[in-house]
Amino acid sequence: MDQEKFSQFEEEILKYWEDKKIFAKSLEQRKNAPLFSFYDGPPFASGSPHYGHILASVIKDSITRYWTMKGYKVERTVGWDCHGLPVENLVEKKLNIKTKKEIESLDEGKEKSIEKFNQACRDSIYLCLDEWLKTLRRIGRWADYSKQYATYKNEYIESVWWAFKQLYNKGLIYKDFRVAPYCPRCGTSISNFEVNLGYREVEDQSIFIKFKIKRHPEGISATKGSRVNPRDCRVASGKALRNDIFDAYFLVWTTTPWTLPANLFLAVGEEVDYVKVKLNSENLILAEARLEILEGDYEIIEKIKGKELLEVEYEPLFKWKNHKYKILAGNDFVSTEDGTGIVHIAPAFGEIDNQIGKKENLKEFPINVDLEGKIIKGLNIPGEGEFVKKADEKIKKDLKNRGLLYKEEKITHTYPFCWRCDSPLLYYPLESWYIRVTALKDKLIENNLNLELKQVDGKIKKGIYWMPNHLKEGRFGKWLEGVRDWDISRSRYWGAPIPIWECEKCESVKIVGSIKELGKQKPEDLHRPYIDQIEFTCECGGKMKRVEGVFDCWLESGSMPFAQYHYPFENKEKFEQGFPADFIAEGLDQTRGWFYTLHVLAVAIFEKPAFKNVIVNGLILAADGKKLSKRLKNYTPPEEIFNKYGVDALRYFLLTSAPMGEDCRFSSQQVEETFRKIIIILWNVYTFYEMHGAGQLTTDNRQLTTPENILDQWIIAKLNLLIKETTQYLDNYDLNKATRLLADFVNELSTWYLRRSRTRFKSEEQKERGEVSATLHYVLLNLTKLLSPFIVFLSDVIYQKISSNKESVHLEDWPLADENLINQKLLEEMELVKEVVELGLAARAEAKIKIRQPLGNLQLTTYNSQLNEQLINLIKDELNIKKVNLVKKIKKEGVVVKENNKIKIALETAITPELKQEGMIRELIRQINSFRKELKLTVKDSVNIYLQTESKELKEAVKKYYSSLLKNVLAKEIKFEKKESAHQKELEIEKIKVFINIEKI
Repeated sequence: MDQEKFSQFEEEILKYWEDKKIFAKSLEQRKNAPLFSFYDGPPFASGSPHYGHILASVIKDSITRYWTMKGYKVERTVGWDCHGLPVENLVEKKLNIKTKKEIESLDEGKEKSIEKFNQACRDSIYLCLDEWLKTLRRIGRWADYSKQYATYKNEYIESVWWAFKQLYNKGLIYKDFRVAPYCPRCGTSISNFEVNLGYREVEDQSIFIKFKIKRHPEGISATKGSRVNPRDCRVASGKALRNDIFDAYFLVWTTTPWTLPANLFLAVGEEVDYVKVKLNSENLILAEARLEILEGDYEIIEKIKGKELLEVEYEPLFKWKNHKYKILAGNDFVSTEDGTGIVHIAPAFGEIDNQIGKKENLKEFPINVDLEGKIIKGLNIPGEGEFVKKADEKIKKDLKNRGLLYKEEKITHTYPFCWRCDSPLLYYPLESWYIRVTALKDKLIENNLNLELKQVDGKIKKGIYWMPNHLKEGRFGKWLEGVRDWDISRSRYWGAPIPIWECEKCESVKIVGSIKELGKQKPEDLHRPYIDQIEFTCECGGKMKRVEGVFDCWLESGSMPFAQYHYPFENKEKFEQGFPADFIAEGLDQTRGWFYTLHVLAVAIFEKPAFKNVIVNGLILAADGKKLSKRLKNYTPPEEIFNKYGVDALRYFLLTSAPMGEDCRFSSQQVEETFRKIIIILWNVYTFYEMHGAGQLTTDNRQLTTPENILDQWIIAKLNLLIKETTQYLDNYDLNKATRLLADFVNELSTWYLRRSRTRFKSEEQKERGEVSATLHYVLLNLTKLLSPFIVFLSDVIYQKISSNKESVHLEDWPLADENLINQKLLEEMELVKEVVELGLAARAEAKIKIRQPLGNLQLTTYNSQLNEQLINLIKDELNIKKVNLVKKIKKEGVVVKENNKIKIALETAITPELKQEGMIRELIRQINSFRKELKLTVKDSVNIYLQTESKELKEAVKKYYSSLLKNVLAKEIKFEKKESAHQKELEIEKIKVFINIEKI
């Protein structure tokens, strides 16, 4: 069948499902069954779906189909993330907007401008919805697309408000002014887990600067030394004495020169050894372990413990008010692995720095950068008005001119960038609202690791079940151990508004947890600017206005388990029945994204996890290991793959290509390989059955009985073992192992069972034909069911052609393994047979004897098994040998010996004249049938064959094996005579020239 036909089949099946309402029927027949709950994480429909989305969808679809077949009610819907920077950035590009000021100047006044911008956002959320729905349907993902949830709808927002009020009432919400990751391009803070989405390796200019010491405490002990070579930092000699360190500089390293004007302290490690060195007539102080950074000869003047430098004052690089610039202890963060062992502290631009400022009871601190990331004008700081990264150069130049720059060097390090707009992030002091996640730390860990969770099948699992399992205590577990409070407010426009109203007079707050609480003021649309117009009167008489921020969109997506149902305002029972979810799935990046926010909100509000089982897939990369890029065109578009190889091949490739949690390199060549090795082979097995087996079956003999042939017994045992093992893997959400097991079975079904059974379909014995046909029907029928969650289209095509039980394989139950049919002894013996064949083929290859040349004898020693006659005959047929001798000791004359840890064989390589003749006939059969194929003759086409050759040997061989030759080439007559026809060809058999003419009768 033509390759493109498979894609056509899939389109026909899609239409069949739609016309017959197969998905609806699959739900209807399970309407009273136990519930298997599934949550679909909301992607943004403002961008096109890519292979990462397709992989996640295939995983979700496969698992939900499986549990449906297992007898559960599995409702499936999809949802969309509609708020936040992804949508806003898209609109900004469309409107050519680069700053927040431009957003607030789109129309007359700020309010109208926000209204216009948010309307543009609303119009953009579904830009690619049609493309998404088309892709989801095309890949066979079943869901009720009439029940999509969307985070921008009032009902959804109201549920988010309810959740926020629950958190507030539990004492988990607070406001703080602190340094947080901040995007100057987007003009908003972002959460710490969003920061982790944007780290990349960059090359930056780092500088070593000198801070002049102002004064010092008494009693510093030191060791007088002598001049040393820069490559040898040991003190040559000396003894303890007192020394004045007034005439020295602290040497400090930074990768962010723009933060230096905000410096207020320097930090040292109290137990770190520092040295004062003389270099080029200047005295420098740095950690002894970092002397390697110095250039040129230097002299160690003193050794000083870090704790003895505490409170030493220094002269600021840029003076701020009457602040006392001094040395503090930084034991938790001062390192001697890089830099100088002395750390510059700017409370305005570092989380740790800010904490130090609070500890030092600073009421205020210098901020030399504005909200756009530019150096503030009028502060007499180099680079004013320029973006901080650009201002670095001018600050560096200023320090150099003042003799305070020791040296500069380029470094490669990781730096955070905005996960949406790719701008470099700053750490900036902001007032934000936080969830006190640190107060939940122990509960979060307990719910992940130890809480007993009852599964749908009644089994108890300890904690959340992760696939792959190492994520439980690894990537996710470690993240929970280091939780930090979650900044949930964003200084933006298009998002769920934060429902907090603050009194302008007394600063008390009102938290709104429902639309009803807005009273008569409630707007039709809860978004800005309409919600901003609502005001309340405080008990003190003051006016209460809403805080301007909107929620972090991750808070919204993390609320989907309840917000999708507008809980608790409606669907209360529906939500509670399906919470926690039995199953969710997304990519590895969501361990610190959606999985995390789901977990935090569920544990905080409901004191239980949001999900019981989760499958995590890795990233989809290009074939060269790089990120998929439309710009670089380093991957084949999905639509092209669908049309060329069909969706089934893509689905199966994605599921089998890499273990869950690991990255997958995508290439169309690998999809093609899956197409050839799975889809084509499966189809060929079916077409063989249809051509040779289906006609042998009637209603009476289609039912499987106990077959006599050992190959039938084996494939039945193999199938039932496959059912058992595949079920075990899928019960534990191991799609990779399950699908690889199925792929191996398809291969063995074709290359071992069917190839060895072909002649039996043509047997003169009706009983034998019936048994092998019934066996293949039984195997194919069950195999379509096993493959149906993954190869959703072809499995249904084949099922409908070989069964009339149901309208679709997707309405079938999952097969149950029959333990009585799993003949373990036979399975082990057949594996032994395969190993004998493998060694025999290796022996033939070593002796350079083709498989079509019959040989006389094979000696076989097995260490722990005996083989019956049927298995011996399989070996004889596979290796084309006349006899297999089971021996205790190998005779090594005239043989090629091969062995493994179970068996040892010796293949006799002598070729008698009789064996040679038989080999010639086998080769002749092969070449004639190859010629028949070239002529496009079918098995129904009978022919006459005319041969011409001068070889008496070949003529005698043809005469001797005449009947067998006629049967195997489907000829009525073979003659040695000249015959002119268009269908003629020259063949070569063992270096003998043969001219052949084929005449169709």
